[in-house]
Amino acid sequence: MHSLEDQEKKLFELVKEDLRKIEQELIKEVSERNEFLHDPAMHLLKAGGKRLRPAFALLAAKLGDYDFEKVKPLAVALELIHMATLVHDDVVDNSMLRRGLPTVKANWGNKMSIHIGDRIFAKSLLLIDSCKNNYVAKVLAEVSVKMTTGEIQQLNGAKNISTSIKDYLIKIKRKTALLLSASCELGGVMANVSPRVVNALKQYGLYVGMAFQIIDDILDFTADEKVLGKPVGSDLRQGLITLPVLLALKRDKKHELWRELQNLPQNNANIEQIIKEIKYLGGISEAYAWAKNYIEKAISAFELVPKSPVKDTFLEIAQFIVQRNY
Repeated sequence: MHSLEDQEKKLFELVKEDLRKIEQELIKEVSERNEFLHDPAMHLLKAGGKRLRPAFALLAAKLGDYDFEKVKPLAVALELIHMATLVHDDVVDNSMLRRGLPTVKANWGNKMSIHIGDRIFAKSLLLIDSCKNNYVAKVLAEVSVKMTTGEIQQLNGAKNISTSIKDYLIKIKRKTALLLSASCELGGVMANVSPRVVNALKQYGLYVGMAFQIIDDILDFTADEKVLGKPVGSDLRQGLITLPVLLALKRDKKHELWRELQNLPQNNANIEQIIKEIKYLGGISEAYAWAKNYIEKAISAFELVPKSPVKDTFLEIAQFIVQRNY
């Protein structure tokens, strides 16, 4: 039986060679003559990642007039935007580990992390300009603003156990789903895909993005720490109230979980017990159901897309999102 890692590699078979080229372009973009800048930027890049955003852009372009050179700057820019948000997130969240490795913050401190994040984001702007497409620039500008709004919303709502599920969904849409949606949509735009299919790509990316973040939030409670690359329960330790917690609270008739959560982060010693309560109350299983529902919506949005190996790949990726354990 193939591992999920093997399955993930096969999912991107159609764009495997071009993703390797994207990786080389990313190295070129983050490389610096100044060692002071080069080392932390390369550390961030070499920490790896799924490269889901450039993969989506390339696959979407495969549904139209595929020209790698034309879609390349978009694909690289998308990953740079994502990388910039990660390095900034690690400062805000005081995270010392990401993907099992020390963060830029851990090795070089907050000031360097902020500057590296800003610089990487600025380089994405140059690439976006080189796309020579006003719509691409407009969408990514709007998405970037909404991403920061989502991050501020998360910061403002930390430790607030009265957060509504609606507010949580709005936050993850802004933080995660919109950039994945743009990756799918704009890959199609750069390849002259028909407006109907571009809209399907946009909707697919949005729903997959919602499911992706929900699964991330579930894995914070259920994943193996070595596989996850950070301590289990990291979100709770930071006071972040995610969907499994909100769903468990709805079933918390005795208000025991509510009382435990009110004492976070001072109550970090009881994190394992709190996680057990969240699982017992069905927060994890119900959150999975929410993620699967979003995947069904993504698959439904793709119904009008003509059958092809590319379409099959998009549908397989959607199913993989809810199966992954990392």
